[in-house]
Amino acid sequence: MSSSQRPGADATVTAVSAAVTGRLEVLGLDLEAVELTPAGKRRVLRIAVDTDGGVTLDDVAAATRAINEVIDESDVMGEQPYTLEVTSRGVDRPLTLPRHWRRNRSRLVKVTLADGSVVTGRIGESDDAQVTLDVEGADRVVPYSDVKKALVQIEFNRKDRD
Repeated sequence: MSSSQRPGADATVTAVSAAVTGRLEVLGLDLEAVELTPAGKRRVLRIAVDTDGGVTLDDVAAATRAINEVIDESDVMGEQPYTLEVTSRGVDRPLTLPRHWRRNRSRLVKVTLADGSVVTGRIGESDDAQVTLDVEGADRVVPYSDVKKALVQIEFNRKDRD
């Protein structure tokens, strides 16, 4: 979860996260990120959600309604005006949780390891502790504790999709 550098933004992000998580879980959605940034006299509250199989437009619409209800029923956003944006997680966000790896199975990922080395491979089996990457035809097991950063790579002409 991230926020702007303005005082109180971190507390607001934490409060919004706590307030909306349960309602999103009822919809079968995971809260992936909450960002609060200034935009002139307003603020932009951007909330990213995800689920197994990916987020649909209907999921985003349902999440938006649920989040609006939660915020309207509470005072987590205070009196200052804001604009709510609900979005999917997006491929540009790093893989940081086991569910991120599971949801991106068969995708190409670039992994920077804790020792500074970089590995690029296709995501295979994963569990709560590690992932198996297919690196040039050879399996490489990578514990999440060894991952410094992992980003899905965009492939425009992949022919062998699962």
